[in-house]
Amino acid sequence: MTSDLRYWVGFNRTKGIGPVRLRALIDHFGSIEAAWKASDAALRAAQILDQRTIQSLLTTRSSTDLDVELSRLAIANVTVITLADAGYPVALRQIPDPPPLLYVRGELPDDDALILAVVGTRRATSYGKQMTQNIVRELVARKVVIISGVARGVDVVALQTVLNQGGRCICVLPCGLDQIPTKETRKLAQAIAQEGAVVTEFPLGVGADRTHYHPRNRIISGLSAGVLVVEAGERSGALITADHALEQGRDVFAVPGNAVSAMSVGTNLLIQAGAKVTLSADDIVDELRPPTATSLQSGLTQRRSSADGSSMIRRSLVPQMPATETPEEGKIVAALAGAESLHIDEIAIAVDMPMAKVSATLSILTIRGVVQETGIQQYVLIS
Repeated sequence: MTSDLRYWVGFNRTKGIGPVRLRALIDHFGSIEAAWKASDAALRAAQILDQRTIQSLLTTRSSTDLDVELSRLAIANVTVITLADAGYPVALRQIPDPPPLLYVRGELPDDDALILAVVGTRRATSYGKQMTQNIVRELVARKVVIISGVARGVDVVALQTVLNQGGRCICVLPCGLDQIPTKETRKLAQAIAQEGAVVTEFPLGVGADRTHYHPRNRIISGLSAGVLVVEAGERSGALITADHALEQGRDVFAVPGNAVSAMSVGTNLLIQAGAKVTLSADDIVDELRPPTATSLQSGLTQRRSSADGSSMIRRSLVPQMPATETPEEGKIVAALAGAESLHIDEIAIAVDMPMAKVSATLSILTIRGVVQETGIQQYVLIS
């Protein structure tokens, strides 16, 4: 463990400080240690954090024993990889808002491994389960690493199929590694750690929360070369993962479904929006390449050049947005459209506006009932 690791862990336990703000703090103070130890006055003078977040940092500093935190991680057999480490995944490092650190149990694949995300509805039909098993078996035979969440339905079927076939897989959690909610899921995660890795950006002791799924999904797509959606309802979280994939320059694949099945509405809409129709692994493997810095930047540039700044899937699945009164409001509402929720840091990245302006505009939108704060600086568009 590096000498600075304690400060990365400390900041990751501080509510209100995400990737953008942490990067700004490190740039301003010169090192993560200096940022962690900065005085109240120095933090206020830096004008990076609002007063509430400064107080959150001061409280975390006074109440957290960083040596104890590192000891807890070691006892739990958890490896911590930070953005400052050479071992941080190259593909994930290139996304707009990479998590400052990853908690890992097991071993992540090398950067040249071919990784595909397989996601879908929790309420998978027999058709969805069969298609997941068929395609994943073929992908494992081609040495493709599968990544997913651990929600029941398509996610679990995909991961269990990999294990049954002796392949490698990764699961990404919306909670701390010690907070996996059910006995069955804990057992699955333990098996995955033996054959791959269990990953999260959330510290030990942090339970799953509805606001955690959106950031979790951007890690799933960020680690992958592409995303396959097997079954998804019209508002499935799997569509958010696909949206992240497009914004990150990844390919999106979708299994077509019954036109009258509620569980196929999302995948069929993806296909209408341009996702590649997928019936077997052959439809995927030839198009997949491990993402590189060059390919990712090209993909991101292409996505950001769209007229309204949103991805084609977000445009297709969100037909109408609330009226706005200023260009800044319009940008923020567009960024929130179709998302389960976004942290203020993610919003700032998406709209490319100063943090102070983003915060002020969000306050106005909240007062007008256009957006709602669902957690600490976590926002969602009110439909």
